[in-house]
Amino acid sequence: MELKMEVSFDVTAEEREAILKPLRAYNLSHTGDMAFETVGILLRDPVTQEVVGGLYGKISYGWMFIELLSIPDEMRTRGAGTRLMNAAEDLARQRGCGGIWLDTFSFQAPGFYRKLGFSEFGHIADYPAGHQRHFFQKCLA
Repeated sequence: MELKMEVSFDVTAEEREAILKPLRAYNLSHTGDMAFETVGILLRDPVTQEVVGGLYGKISYGWMFIELLSIPDEMRTRGAGTRLMNAAEDLARQRGCGGIWLDTFSFQAPGFYRKLGFSEFGHIADYPAGHQRHFFQKCLA
């Protein structure tokens, strides 16, 4: 039987889960049970309590992946990013992670992550056009 292919630009959460199901089963057969947690370190406005930035990541296979790091423009260069990253590193250690990895664009913060001890392990040239996407890691051993 040949499977029917269909292109969708509006994939539902259920369809995404259906795609993930066989991949998770395959991965599980090779790695054993995978603990998976999401973590957020939120920056809140002290008056309104509104979330105005922060860090969002995932922990799996003994590593933390930092998916998002966002600092309000008026807080840049004031240490908020460093404090968030230090908190993430402390949390990763508490959770027994061997390291942290992340990606950033050349117009964002590669120098910031280098200053924090991250090393580049790869990049994609001209993504987006005229820029690069950088991949960084930091071992916590």
